Amino acid sequence: MKQIKIKDVFSIALYQPDIPQNTGTIMRLASCFGLDLHIIEPCGFRSDDVSLKRSGMDYIEELQFKRHISWNAFLEWSKDHSKNLVLATTKTDHSYLEYSFDANDMLIMGRESQGVPDHVHHICQKRITIPMKKGLRSLNVAIASAIITSEALRQINILR
Repeated sequence: MKQIKIKDVFSIALYQPDIPQNTGTIMRLASCFGLDLHIIEPCGFRSDDVSLKRSGMDYIEELQFKRHISWNAFLEWSKDHSKNLVLATTKTDHSYLEYSFDANDMLIMGRESQGVPDHVHHICQKRITIPMKKGLRSLNVAIASAIITSEALRQINILR
C-alpha cells in the first residue's frame, strides 16, 4: 500500500474501522475502481493483520490511500481539499438513491461496531441511508460501501 497524491474524484473514508476483513474488502473495492481510500485512526487492528491482507488480496498493492491520525486531522484535510462529507448512516430517511453525487464527495463509513459518534454525525454535510426491510438494523459496512459507491460512480459517469 502506498500513500498518494489525492485525486479530485469520489472517494471513501473509513472512520476508525474495527473489523480487518471488512476493511480489506473495502480496500479491494477502492483498488478495483481506482478510488482513493482514507483511513481515520485509530483502527481496531494492526495494519499487518493477516485477515486484512487475506480479504484485500493482492489488490491492496494497487490501493491509493491516506491515513489520518484522528478525526480532527481528517476534518482539517477535507476542508483544505474542499471535500463534501457524505455520511452513510441508519439515522436518516434520505435514501442514497435520492442523493445527487458529485466528484468531490467523500463517502464516510462508520465503525462496524458503533457507527460514528454524534459530533461526527452532525459535522457531515449530507447523510444518506440504504433503504431496507423494516425491523432490520444495518448491512455489513463493506456491502453498504459497495452499494453506495456503485451508484455514486454511475451518477458521476466513472464506470463508463
